[in-house]
Amino acid sequence: MRCESGCSKMPTRTLGDKKLWTYKSPRHRLLTALGWGAAALLVALCWQLISNQTLWIFVQDAPVQARDLFSRMFPPKWSYIGKLWLPIWDTLTIATLGTVLAIILASPVAFLAARNTTPHPIFRALALFIIVASRSIHSLIWALFLVFLLGPGVLAGVIAIGLRSIGFVAKLLYEAIEEINPKQVEAVRATGASPAQVITYGVVPQIMPTFAGVSVFRWDINIRESTIVGLVGAGGLGLALDSSIGTLSWSQASLIFIIIFVLVLISEWVSARVRQAII
Repeated sequence: MRCESGCSKMPTRTLGDKKLWTYKSPRHRLLTALGWGAAALLVALCWQLISNQTLWIFVQDAPVQARDLFSRMFPPKWSYIGKLWLPIWDTLTIATLGTVLAIILASPVAFLAARNTTPHPIFRALALFIIVASRSIHSLIWALFLVFLLGPGVLAGVIAIGLRSIGFVAKLLYEAIEEINPKQVEAVRATGASPAQVITYGVVPQIMPTFAGVSVFRWDINIRESTIVGLVGAGGLGLALDSSIGTLSWSQASLIFIIIFVLVLISEWVSARVRQAII
């Protein structure tokens, strides 16, 4: 193997009794140095921006404040749990109904977005736009907007979770649709089936495992998200948490944190069990 003009040849490692050689030209070394320099400059600029907008006196006092805060949070106020059963139910309702709403709306969007089922490229472009728009806006932003339109409560939380979930569900579904076996679709079409029958009997059976897995996985994610949409008035445990923090009832807030943690653990366990049964 010949080294080009101006390059250096150095051993890097051995494989058995063979030496592997790396050839680095001056241009390659220069570009590497410039890359590292640009990265260091970017880090320095970011640190300067953070430093200019940080009150370091608060940072220095943070350990003292943290000890004081945790001393107020523990032990949790266990007697307060009687008032949290309804917020817990609201949180589960928001997550479940929001997931159902997302599945209903995302299914046609997925079929329009998939190359092998969309009736026209214009419909595919519109479906992809819906997917991107849904995924780019956080559930808290949706909830804030809907609370302003519909007022505070569970309804705003359900719609916010549903709108946020459309992009996630539709993206994974349309990717599964594009990866189906076309021979099964051709076999159904060869019987003289209508387009609706082709989708029903040729496409849907192939994507059902993915559909079920995505639905359960999204419900698991929505349990987490439904606990925080209440911070802007969309109901659930987030609303109770915001109220406790607003009144400086830190022992109540710590109990809500524990309940949220338990809910997430349970939803993770249920989701894993269901997906394992599906697979």
